[in-house]
Amino acid sequence: MTTFSYILLFSFAAMIINTTGIFVMQKNESWTIKNKEYFMCFAAGVLITSPLISAFPNAVSNNANAGIAALLGFMFMFSVNRLIKSKTNQQELAFGITALLGIAIHSFVDGAIYSVTFHVSTIFGIASGIGLVAHEFAEGVITYSVLLKSGVHKNKAFFYAFLVAALTTPIGALVAYPLISTLNQSTLGLAMGAVSGVMIYLSASHLLPSVKSEDKHHSYIAFGFGVLLAFGFFFMK
Repeated sequence: MTTFSYILLFSFAAMIINTTGIFVMQKNESWTIKNKEYFMCFAAGVLITSPLISAFPNAVSNNANAGIAALLGFMFMFSVNRLIKSKTNQQELAFGITALLGIAIHSFVDGAIYSVTFHVSTIFGIASGIGLVAHEFAEGVITYSVLLKSGVHKNKAFFYAFLVAALTTPIGALVAYPLISTLNQSTLGLAMGAVSGVMIYLSASHLLPSVKSEDKHHSYIAFGFGVLLAFGFFFMK
């Protein structure tokens, strides 16, 4: 398979898993809410391990300033998250709009990450892709829930959640691909550094705190399995 084929495969798989989360939430809300933390914890394990043992060292080897790029990637996601949270004290519809904006940006960035990681190596792209795809189920659930909380009818909530959370991922991948393809190794190192910062933020500040607040009995086993899976892909290189 070509690099572009892998990017298409994982970005559309993310869209399908995200849509599945929305669908299952619509049909069986109690089961979905009960189990979504396990998906998030598994994804957190993969997404925090892959950049630390593979992406970031690779980025630094290509560009000594990759650490600065990683910090900027982390701070960008942190700033966007804080901006969104600062707007959620308004009435329910405003809460829904700002939350959906954040989810749309997040999903678009996920798509761009596929393009960067697979340009670095196929194994790293697959490892990162599995972590990103795994958390899409929970993201679909969250998006649909936000829309319902904002007063949107169930059928419209399904459609809007698909547009905002699911479809934006392959769009992000397709937009980023032609740009990433033109980068030299030094610039790709900076891009990989920024992606590492984003992935660490998603895991440490977005996924794990949500799981910890629920403190499910087997959630840390799911996290450990995600870590081990990422290690397994690392040693396959």
